[in-house]
Amino acid sequence: MNLKRSALSLALWAALPAFATTAVELDGVTVVGTRPEPVPTPAAQLDDQRLTEQRYRAVDSAELLRQVPGVDLRASGGTSSMPMIFGLGGDRVRTRLDGMDLIASCPNHMNPPLSYLDPAAIGRITVYAGITPVSAGGDSIAGSVVVSTHAPVFSDSGVDPVWHTDTGLGYRDNGNAWRSHLTLSFAGEQLAMNYSGAHAEADNYRAGGAFRSSTATGRVDHTLPLDVVGSSAYETTNHAFTLALRGRSQLVEARLGYQDTPFQGYPNQRMDMTSNRQQRAALRYLAELAVGTLEARGYHETVTHEMDFGPDRRYWYGSNSGAGSPCSPIRFMGDPAGSCAAGMPMNSDSTTTGAALNLDLPLQTSDLARFGLELQRYRLDDYWPASGGGMGPGIFRNIAEGERDRSALFAEWEAHPAAAWTTMLGVRFERVRTDAGPVRGYSTAAMAMGNQAAEAAAFNALDREQIDHHWNLAASARYDISAQQALEFGLARRVRSPNLYERYTWSTWSMAAAMNNVVGDGNGYVGNPALRPETAWTSSLSWRWHSRDDQSNIAVTPFYTRVNDYIDAVATTGFRDHQFNVLRWANQSARLWGVNVSAQTRLLDRPWLGQLDLAARLEWQRGINDEAHDYLYQQMPENGSFSLIHSKGRWNAQLEWELVSAKTRISAVHTEVPTDGYGLLHLRTAYAWEHLSLDAGVENLMDHRYALPLGGSYVGQGMTMSLNGIPWGIAVPGAGRTLYAGLRLHW
Repeated sequence: MNLKRSALSLALWAALPAFATTAVELDGVTVVGTRPEPVPTPAAQLDDQRLTEQRYRAVDSAELLRQVPGVDLRASGGTSSMPMIFGLGGDRVRTRLDGMDLIASCPNHMNPPLSYLDPAAIGRITVYAGITPVSAGGDSIAGSVVVSTHAPVFSDSGVDPVWHTDTGLGYRDNGNAWRSHLTLSFAGEQLAMNYSGAHAEADNYRAGGAFRSSTATGRVDHTLPLDVVGSSAYETTNHAFTLALRGRSQLVEARLGYQDTPFQGYPNQRMDMTSNRQQRAALRYLAELAVGTLEARGYHETVTHEMDFGPDRRYWYGSNSGAGSPCSPIRFMGDPAGSCAAGMPMNSDSTTTGAALNLDLPLQTSDLARFGLELQRYRLDDYWPASGGGMGPGIFRNIAEGERDRSALFAEWEAHPAAAWTTMLGVRFERVRTDAGPVRGYSTAAMAMGNQAAEAAAFNALDREQIDHHWNLAASARYDISAQQALEFGLARRVRSPNLYERYTWSTWSMAAAMNNVVGDGNGYVGNPALRPETAWTSSLSWRWHSRDDQSNIAVTPFYTRVNDYIDAVATTGFRDHQFNVLRWANQSARLWGVNVSAQTRLLDRPWLGQLDLAARLEWQRGINDEAHDYLYQQMPENGSFSLIHSKGRWNAQLEWELVSAKTRISAVHTEVPTDGYGLLHLRTAYAWEHLSLDAGVENLMDHRYALPLGGSYVGQGMTMSLNGIPWGIAVPGAGRTLYAGLRLHW
């Protein structure tokens, strides 16, 4: 048996449509058969062909998930938004890049895993929403996003090696945004290589109208127009390289990645990323054995992350406040006379090392068993160098010698007990150990700002090591009612341990707490070493139908999730509504429920006119904190989209109407800002020649002013170091009318 069959056995459970007919050439013999699609069915499987339609107009890789049912995007920096699945986001979503479980190493989660890939480098995305196989889940409670860069492509036996090139250039007028990419690949009989590089940069983007009343930025002679979104500029460069060797029944693959981001602004955070460098390396070994398929992986990642105030915000303070002085007249307790500080550097250094071993064993009657072992070692140091004034004389240790180690074992059984039934049952055990070293503030003096010495001493006296044991269970089944419709249902128990920032940030001093915010609401946060893991029970039901000619389809998926020990914010001393506050993480309980609907139908199909399709997506969900009797933070209101899609030959066009209702169910403890409902029109078109394609369009065609329901609070300009030195109550706005164009050349 050759490697094609090995790759097929690995991919069958995730790649083939239900009861699809497959044809695979094995040593000159063509084998044709049918195999039911395994369960649970992914919410989306985006391959290279489907991604091509989006990747050349997107800069943020998470944008590729925008149309996936059940998935919403939490806004952050220009290339760093984060997916939310069924109302749960951040570290509650497991994100795997080329088999690597990467972790955001930043107190504001500015560098989530998807931010390390340019869209042009991605070859495949699989999204599991709700019920997730234990082989793809673990230490998460929302779902999983599994991303792969371009897979190595080999030439057929006896065929000369082939080089392929894909390059492109794109431009968006809103924010003067440019993006370029280059992909080179080599396909030989035993050797395959792929390189993908990209560069993107943009200025601040413009909203659809004035959304605030002040142009001040806190810097002398620097103001922002009332419709410009401060701290939304960015610049980033990404490289990815793959080298693969294959034998008759083996494959060895090495992947390298590097990112350099010299700047990225964050409108909903009080600081900006002033540097982020990531280096990653991954090895993979795949072998087809007599009993099944063996896969081994290992990876290592280093991140050097720096934050400070970007050009749209600067907080100078001290006592030298005379004419022309950059210092403000504010003087903090403990500042010596004549002191002056500019900015506040914050650094995070981390390393992640992991390994995984998987074995797929075909059983009788087309059943399949999967076994796996996973290990991960994560180390983090989060420290803030002295910058003068009260920010000194020492280094503030936000998290010192942070450790988070995971080990997991899982077993999964895919079965076909009857012709119309497909089932999956899986169990996963996971051990998560976290710890952190002793901390200190800028100053060890008793009169230091925020009582740093006393709080550091109290934290250091704690037993900070925590060991959590997780039992994850997943069971799902599909009944094929007919060749055109199926009913799928499942139940899952999933567990997630707190991240290091939730457990080990320690200072209630408002300035320090405000720099620890993973949700973008403008508040300050303090960790809790006693936090227990979150345990979520999720049940879901999905009904899917498609016409005999596959030109029409519909899917309806209701879900319900109960989370015990849900990690949410609680108020601390001095809490007030309609302002920013210092909050503390605590275990509570929560419920989330909703329904997602997606549908598409062919309206017209004429040789002289082409094809016209109507696609729709609807989403309704709720999230409640049962203990606080409060709404959960950042829950997407009712929304939907309707698209008319026309294609004829090499040309296609799309008119999309995006609708979002007003967000009035807001979290009181997060002092969440409500947003108005809105409707947006987007117009897109593309034409493809043999080796050249052109994409163009207009987003927000009517230049409507609106706020992002999941954008958080706008803190993108001004004196952001002071917790309430900037206005409360402004939501981050969406982009105004944006014209874009892209040119792609491939051969």
